[in-house]
Amino acid sequence: MTEQLSFLRPVSVTGTDDVIIVGGGLAGLFCALKLAPRPVTVLTAASLGRGASSAWAQAGIAAAVSPGDTIDKHVADTVEAGAGIVDESIAHLMASEAADRISDLLSFGVPFDRDLEGRLAVSREAAHSENRIVRVRGDMAGRAIMEALVVAVRNTPSIRVLEGYAVQEILTSGKQVSGVVARDEAGTGPNKISLSARAVVMAAGGIGHLYAVTTNPAEARGGGIGMAARAGAVLADMEFVQFHPTAIDVGKDPSPLATEALRGHGATLHNSAGERFMVPLHPDAELAPRDIVARGIFAEVKAGRGAFLDCTKAVGDQFADEFPTVFGYCQDAGIDPATQSIPVVPAAHYFMGGILTDANGRSSLDGLWACGEVTSTGAHGANRLASNSLLEAVVFAARIAEDVQGLLPASKINAWADDSLEHEDLETPEDTGSMTKLRETMSAEFGVVRSPQGMLDGLSRIMQLEESNQLQRFENALITAKMIAVSALVRKESRGGHYRTDYPEEVPALARRSYLSLQQANEIALELVNGSTAMGGRG
Repeated sequence: MTEQLSFLRPVSVTGTDDVIIVGGGLAGLFCALKLAPRPVTVLTAASLGRGASSAWAQAGIAAAVSPGDTIDKHVADTVEAGAGIVDESIAHLMASEAADRISDLLSFGVPFDRDLEGRLAVSREAAHSENRIVRVRGDMAGRAIMEALVVAVRNTPSIRVLEGYAVQEILTSGKQVSGVVARDEAGTGPNKISLSARAVVMAAGGIGHLYAVTTNPAEARGGGIGMAARAGAVLADMEFVQFHPTAIDVGKDPSPLATEALRGHGATLHNSAGERFMVPLHPDAELAPRDIVARGIFAEVKAGRGAFLDCTKAVGDQFADEFPTVFGYCQDAGIDPATQSIPVVPAAHYFMGGILTDANGRSSLDGLWACGEVTSTGAHGANRLASNSLLEAVVFAARIAEDVQGLLPASKINAWADDSLEHEDLETPEDTGSMTKLRETMSAEFGVVRSPQGMLDGLSRIMQLEESNQLQRFENALITAKMIAVSALVRKESRGGHYRTDYPEEVPALARRSYLSLQQANEIALELVNGSTAMGGRG
């Protein structure tokens, strides 16, 4: 693959920047703001604030800020949802810093809901033992947070943004990360730039767009994870993909989301026969952990009965005011959620795996930090607790800023030409045929339910796509997909977001995190595929 890509040469070098942040979502922008007034450079393929899953988050941020709630309760819920492999010290750190990060967001202008007495209004979601979801107008938290942060970034002189450049490679010098290479026109243009840096913060988002049905934007294709793996970083927990149970099934890509808060308000799930199919599956029925609800819905859809979210009694006439985002999605599809049930289907939503980081966001590579969904901090374990994702992003973005400030006491930045900073109405291009094949493979073989032969077949197809590929950006996506596939095949049990038909139960001896390098993944993949071929294709 390296030889095939050798003709792609950077066309310009700008010198050495101080800190480069890859990604314009919540984690990247929050880190940039916390580093201020230190000069930083933010690289983003889409226009600032667009192409980020953070902007689509509906429910809010989990934080123990209400009377009767405690940090320990928040940690306990996080550990319970994480199916046995949460790093409790990381979860405690995250929960204990939640209130301070909410205060930061308020200072940046985020208009969180308040009650009549002026206190932060909080709601409840599945698997939370207390009301602790800090939100904005019911289901508009992600959008409101991103809008406020974009304004704050635009008004911060120390932050400069290079829009329209998709980072495709991490540069290294020995064991030290030394910068990045990016391509213009959102990754499809003829020009590449090489940017040197003393610190690189990877905040490039998740992997949802590797799946045919997802709630994530097209930019979420695992590129940051693939780049880090190519550079030699250790990845963790790559088998654990969370599927949101209730994407609205109206044939859109990405799939619009019916927030979990609806079920928290009492909405129920039914099949076409009117049966509440979650009741016999779990004591908490619709409020069971996401992986269980997702499998319940998946089974109904696969059986041809379909799955429908009934909000008519729980929300009814208040729908437009309580959940304006979901109401708008339904209206666009010709559904009145106040009087009609909403067709739903599981969709790839959040990734618990990613670049292995420590409590300060440091990766296994010197000079590379990472925050947000691109990471695996250990806070989520095998199944993320609802609304912990935005919390994790801001907590570790702030910790990275503090760590970088301590390690790099003298700041430095280079001048850019004025015309290099503004790019309007940038769009990510449509999927190529190969990308479509990859997404179909991931949904079919590494989705809600996974079979041994299906996974082997899927891994084989991924490797075939690798052999014919000559695009660096797609190489990063393929590497991420391959490492998900290998990790799923290696973990011979079901746990959290990873469910195997041949090993449907948890194995206590396997209640541990998984770690993988690209070299290890390549070796295991060859062994698995060659072994399957030698057995006549039977896994």
